[in-house]
Amino acid sequence: MKYHLFNESPFKTLISFHKIIEVLEQIAQSDIDYRSNYAKALLKEVENFPEFRTGIEDFSVIKKNETLISHLLADLFPTALTNNEIKAVTVPFQNFTFNYTERFKKILKDAGTNFDVTIRDFDEQEFYITNCCLILGVYYKQNIDFNKPFFYDIPDANGIINHYRILYNADFMEIIPSDNAPKLTQEDIDLLIDNYDDIALWKEKFPVGSWTLKGFGIIVLFDATTENAISNFKSNLLKSDAKTVATDEIITSIFKSIFKVPNLKVGFIIYNPEEEKFIRPMKFENKLQSFLLSKDQEIDCKNAFFGCSFENLLSKKEPLVISNVKKFIEESENKKLGEHLLKQNINSCVFAPIIKDGHLLGVVELVSSDPRVLNTINANKLNLVIPYLVDTIERYNIDMQHQIEAVIQREYTTIHPSVYWKFRKESEKYFQNSNQTKDYIFKEIVFKEVFPLYGQIDIKGSSEHRNETVKCDLKNQLEMLLEIFENQKENSNLILLEQRKFELHSLLEELDSPLKADSEQHIQRYIEDEIHPILKNTKSNSKAEKLEQKYFESLDEKTGLFYQERKKFDNAMSIINKKLAAILDKKQIEAQQIYPHYYERFKTDGVEHNLYIGASIAPTKPFDVMYLHNLRLWQLQTLCEMELEHHQLKTSLPYDLDVTSLILVFSSPISIRFRMDEKRFDVDGTYNARYEVVKKRIDKAHIKDSKERITEKEKITIVYSHNSEEAEYLKYIKYLQFKKILEPQIEQFEVEDLQGVSGLRAIRVKVVNNVPAVLKITYQDLLDELK
Repeated sequence: MKYHLFNESPFKTLISFHKIIEVLEQIAQSDIDYRSNYAKALLKEVENFPEFRTGIEDFSVIKKNETLISHLLADLFPTALTNNEIKAVTVPFQNFTFNYTERFKKILKDAGTNFDVTIRDFDEQEFYITNCCLILGVYYKQNIDFNKPFFYDIPDANGIINHYRILYNADFMEIIPSDNAPKLTQEDIDLLIDNYDDIALWKEKFPVGSWTLKGFGIIVLFDATTENAISNFKSNLLKSDAKTVATDEIITSIFKSIFKVPNLKVGFIIYNPEEEKFIRPMKFENKLQSFLLSKDQEIDCKNAFFGCSFENLLSKKEPLVISNVKKFIEESENKKLGEHLLKQNINSCVFAPIIKDGHLLGVVELVSSDPRVLNTINANKLNLVIPYLVDTIERYNIDMQHQIEAVIQREYTTIHPSVYWKFRKESEKYFQNSNQTKDYIFKEIVFKEVFPLYGQIDIKGSSEHRNETVKCDLKNQLEMLLEIFENQKENSNLILLEQRKFELHSLLEELDSPLKADSEQHIQRYIEDEIHPILKNTKSNSKAEKLEQKYFESLDEKTGLFYQERKKFDNAMSIINKKLAAILDKKQIEAQQIYPHYYERFKTDGVEHNLYIGASIAPTKPFDVMYLHNLRLWQLQTLCEMELEHHQLKTSLPYDLDVTSLILVFSSPISIRFRMDEKRFDVDGTYNARYEVVKKRIDKAHIKDSKERITEKEKITIVYSHNSEEAEYLKYIKYLQFKKILEPQIEQFEVEDLQGVSGLRAIRVKVVNNVPAVLKITYQDLLDELK
């Protein structure tokens, strides 16, 4: 055993037995002969060691005089209790003890010579301040509670950690100020009490060695292993973060302390009542093991693996205790479970159900390689920890549900952070509603007086491109079928083959005309019903067989048609949408710093977005129209960036797809309402509906008195209705032209009258696209990123 002593202390420590010597002097004067003679004999021996009264500074003196000290303290350490009490002499709060009882000696011997006796979680700073608090309490008579529970964590001979609560007796000690000890006023004391962690202040008021601690203390240890282990167990289970949750090693150590079984191991599984399965919670993956689910992540609780052995556990909610696995295999019908345990060197085990309100939540597993060390008697100790496991699994299930709901909200029904506060406020009102018998009517979520901003970047001619890819795939498929038929060997089906070849040629000629709405479905049904049966039932030569094999390998699993060209087109569309949406989302995070606003975007044949800004969305922040102008400039710049991104992408894509960009300016504030049935925001009111009508029709509109679309590739079109809006955007354009983002030429024109809407005008300007790509990206790189 080693001692770890703290170097700095406000005390100069003198181990003195003067109070015991004074008591012996009184006994020596008594009339009881045997007591008097005993005291006189001890005093005579002590006379040769004056430092026993004046104080011992050299601790080696204690080692040399262990027997005399033992006799001197015999009344405090009765021989009759030495094998029961855990007791010794100490210097308070120092890791220094001597004059042990026999039980204490055995504990230290089992711990080993290399064991370092230290107080748990007690460092040099806390040691110093605790000693100062002792002076405040004893000398200055301050009523302060400074003692926290102190513990020694000492291993036994089997390596099991036992926890001992430390109790101090300071009856035989004196605290004496030296000449250089500062005199403290009540103001000084109040300052210290308010600054516990300021070690410099404590050392200023209680300098090192400025007080004398004379005498000795008595330390009594109380074995609090079970209580402390349960407390540690509870603390570890309370950790909510999967990264900090207790490891298998920590939990196992705690259970070893409770059960006093050196080779004990602990496992843990959760019961899923919906699927009637046992599962290992993913939160504890690589943290806590399971001996029932050592390989599988989950298993049906009615699986033959468990058999009738788990009948009591599942139905009666009683523990399954196997004190001898080998005997269990011999006597039980469920040999599969026993053999599974024996393969893991498990010879005794307890599988205890964790139950709440009559429902099974999970199973805690205790196993050992020794037979009978786990049995029906010590299995009852699990009653001490199961209540905490109940709370933990409930918390795990609730936390899992919250995470699932968060994923659903994030991936499927996102509520934008800018308006989340209002949904939360309404939800809080629901929970605070005191009248639980009455159905709560949720208030509609409405934001009034907000300014809308709408923009889109659309893939030009996407419908025509898609139709061309459909026709290309259908032609390739029909041509390959014709090639197969041309190579068929002559047989009895020759007349039918000739007819089918004629029909395939007719379908090919139809595809030279514009694609009809039902052409794809008509050709698909014809091939499946008329052509494929012939291929499957006709004998072919080797060349035709190879062609047939290649043909069927080329078919799409879902449609049964060729899908090569359409796949390239769909991939190109997805890549464009993903890249453009990523820019918009990234820039939107920056835009929220301008002023909080509602944002939503949609991917169609391109990317469109809605922004709404106003005081009602961020009521805690003053709103000014300046923020609206800021956001409009941000929107225009962002669309320019998206145009540039597409220009760099275009050369890497298998299809030459162009994009057009559009901004709709609307200066009148509107109201938006959250539609509960559709779970989305929409404009509110008849007047505001005009804005939605324009949004839906404007991108297909033409320049007034012409057949030319208002949108054009590589250009941004800004649609507006008021002169003030025109002047505002011309300033933005001039600024972006100065930054070499927009080209000098500006087009201005009127927009044709739309149904119910007239008087719209537009500005169109080209984005400078001669910015070289930083990196040359291949189509395969883009596909990999898409995946």
